[in-house]
Amino acid sequence: MDFLKLPFRTKKFRKYGVTSISDFGVPIGELKNILEDYAPFIDFAKLGVGTAYMTPNVKEKINLYKEYNIAPYCGGTLFEKAYMQNKIDDYLLYLKRIDVDWIEISTGVLSIPIEERIRLVEKINKDFYVIGEVGSKELAKNDEIDWEMEMNALINAGCQYVTAEGRDSGTAGIYQKNGNVKQEILSDIFANVDHTKIIFEAPTAKSQMFFISLFGPNVNLGNVNIRDVLLLETERNSLRAETFFMEESKWTLQL
Repeated sequence: MDFLKLPFRTKKFRKYGVTSISDFGVPIGELKNILEDYAPFIDFAKLGVGTAYMTPNVKEKINLYKEYNIAPYCGGTLFEKAYMQNKIDDYLLYLKRIDVDWIEISTGVLSIPIEERIRLVEKINKDFYVIGEVGSKELAKNDEIDWEMEMNALINAGCQYVTAEGRDSGTAGIYQKNGNVKQEILSDIFANVDHTKIIFEAPTAKSQMFFISLFGPNVNLGNVNIRDVLLLETERNSLRAETFFMEESKWTLQL
């Protein structure tokens, strides 16, 4: 079934062009059915907000994702809860116990200075792969962030990826309240950050197609609804009207 000319698309195990889905409590039986068909399109699975802590069969779910070569990790809100209660060491032991190898260090709810996040990355990356998130869930705070500086600082400290906050609604972080991308924030990122290491949170079709149109089919996207992964892969492969002519395009992200 290779008779169409489509854009170049990276394959698992890929370093860029990754799709990170959000799991807010998908039942294990339903998850098995989804992964049986769509696992090749998924690279990371974030157990959203603090759901991992409340999931009765969390170890079984973690093992299932790993069985399909998908890297699971817990949402940054759980990290921030542990940080607020001075329980980071306990949190790291918990992640080891449930066999999670990736950790997100975020500042979506709390205001954790970049220097403190760098210290944590340098401490934790000896035992975990680290994803550093930049951006706040509070709209007003995002205009005060030096996005380029924080992203580069986290990458230099040892993060495998940095996430641009967008929430599961696409209305915070790099987005305006109406869901439009804040162009001034993107302009800060364009020049001097390695785009292959940025995961743009893009929970809606509108936001996904924005980044695909700008960066091309191999942009890293996160907070994707697990039930939308086939549609997203269709968008990446120029098989949707909005991306139909993409194989003829030149993108900002040159690979």
